Amino acid sequence: MISNVLKYILGIFLAIVVLIGGGVAIALYFMNRTAIAPAKPIFANDSPEIKAQAPKTPGASPALTPTAVEAQTPKPNPTPTLSPDTTESKKPLPPGAYPARVSWSQGLILRAEAKQDAERVGGVGFNQKIFVLEESADKVWQKIRLEGSDKEGWVKAGNTRKVDAQDNSQPAQQ
Repeated sequence: MISNVLKYILGIFLAIVVLIGGGVAIALYFMNRTAIAPAKPIFANDSPEIKAQAPKTPGASPALTPTAVEAQTPKPNPTPTLSPDTTESKKPLPPGAYPARVSWSQGLILRAEAKQDAERVGGVGFNQKIFVLEESADKVWQKIRLEGSDKEGWVKAGNTRKVDAQDNSQPAQQ
């Protein structure tokens, strides 16, 4: 009789161990499956080796045709071309205007009026040459013109520095 009770208890113990072990194994399986990122899908326009589906013509069956595509690398242009904005300005400079460079490292926003919430009309890059045409009455804003262009706008004062006539070359970088 004791032998039967021991067998019964041992059977229940083994059943519990098997259930717990199976549950842990299934949990680990699903945790590992969800931890692996799925393979990245490859579309026809992603792979340059596979050309997209050919245009449909009567009597022809559409199929993907692998073709070798030559790698095209852009060739650098040995001589820079001037953009249309870099042509010489037709407007004369007003009296008191002086050449300057942008000293703010992030560049400046050109605004239509001397107000912070005025419409943005463009931008000026760091160290770009400009002409300061005038200052606002409160000395907070400067009206500037981009060198070689008729584009004008207002920028915050203090973000430009006056350059001398002999300082037309690029100054040393900071």
